[in-house]
Amino acid sequence: MYSLQFTSDSPSNGIRERGFTLGDVPGVLWSPASAAADRAPLVLMAHGGGNHKKHPAMSGRARLLVTGCGFHVAVLDAPGHGDRPRTAHDEAEIAELFRARAAGEPEGPIVVRYNDHLADLAVPEYRAALDALQELPEIGADGPVGFWGINMGTAIGLPFVATEPRITAAVFGQHWPDTLAEKAKRITIPIEYDMQWDDEHITREAGLALFDAFASKEKSLHVNSGKHKELPRFEADSAARFFARHLPRSS
Repeated sequence: MYSLQFTSDSPSNGIRERGFTLGDVPGVLWSPASAAADRAPLVLMAHGGGNHKKHPAMSGRARLLVTGCGFHVAVLDAPGHGDRPRTAHDEAEIAELFRARAAGEPEGPIVVRYNDHLADLAVPEYRAALDALQELPEIGADGPVGFWGINMGTAIGLPFVATEPRITAAVFGQHWPDTLAEKAKRITIPIEYDMQWDDEHITREAGLALFDAFASKEKSLHVNSGKHKELPRFEADSAARFFARHLPRSS
């Protein structure tokens, strides 16, 4: 159903960036520019709402993992985002979000509903991407795989990880527990979770409830002061160290 086709290949500053399509889903794969003979772990990432696969948050996190850990990193454009067309459903949900924001109404119920819809579409795409990427000789079918997604990336990644045994470590954060808590109870791999103590959209109680729902024996809660969009950049460094610990390279 899904065929992986590379559409571009450009090395820069030690990183090889390859654009690809998976069926009609666009994505990007970052790898070390000087490919070693040994296989390296893969980290799948999902971007936040309103962003895209090459958003600076994605490319910046990828650089940390590629240059600092020697990993491969892949991201897909979420449905209705980046180079993918919006449907009438996308347009209606986005209009409702902007209406609520202008009226000073809570955004959470709309974001939760819309993200849940996007996750239903994106989870099979991420599973197909993992299947295809593991066929590449530099990744392989038996290597460790991680997942990193914040905000909408958590809404997509959490249900994906809950049903995907190939993922061995994950970083999540900044989302409501409404549709995700029950899925989080099925996750037992090591987790690092980020939340903002002064988040104007997600209450402290909601953030803590989702963290508490994970069944992982090893889970770390990273709480910082600041509003929703003020997650400190040093948390990306922490996440890279987390993956370096939990995604061992082949000897």
